[in-house]
Amino acid sequence: VELKRNQAIMKLAVATCLFASAAAFAPTKDAATSTSLKAFEDELGAQPPLGFFDPLGLVADGDTAKFERLRGVEIKHGRICMLGVVGYLVNKAGIYLPGEISTDGTKFSDLGSGWDASFAVPVAGALQVLAFCGFLEIAAWKQAEGSFPGDFSASGFPVGFVGADSEEAQYDYRAKELNQGRAAQMGMLALMVHDKLGNVDDLLGWLN
Repeated sequence: VELKRNQAIMKLAVATCLFASAAAFAPTKDAATSTSLKAFEDELGAQPPLGFFDPLGLVADGDTAKFERLRGVEIKHGRICMLGVVGYLVNKAGIYLPGEISTDGTKFSDLGSGWDASFAVPVAGALQVLAFCGFLEIAAWKQAEGSFPGDFSASGFPVGFVGADSEEAQYDYRAKELNQGRAAQMGMLALMVHDKLGNVDDLLGWLN
């Protein structure tokens, strides 16, 4: 029963990651494709060899507001996955926070890594993580009005691109962040799948 439950959770997570990764890209059909390409072909992230790419046709109507919302979602997922990949690799290398995660004496180092660590976190701890993410989403990280998607400079937290002392430098950093975020989404998905298949140590044995 537990195995089936874990497999169902993995399938749901994989499907969610695949949909999220595709959410901001697009050629579809004839006239609609032409309109969307003209609207977004010069946008950040539309670059060789694919150019502007949206296999699901989510912005084939050329709706700028929808495009910016989906781009913001793409950037946010990319940021989360960059942190996730780093966190996975750090734990896989045997590096953990000091101390205990629970009042029952469970240490951070007892959790392991990957899926095992996710299921080993006590319920109370998982709820705290969920509550903190909800706080960041609802109250802390605020999109700056009239600015590019992913600009949280209206937040109470210090955010921004360090060293971006010109518009050109900022644009360059934004492009790099977007590309790294896309790579991290695919990397996180691959780690999740191989972890569940049980062969992730064949790929990351050098960390041990």
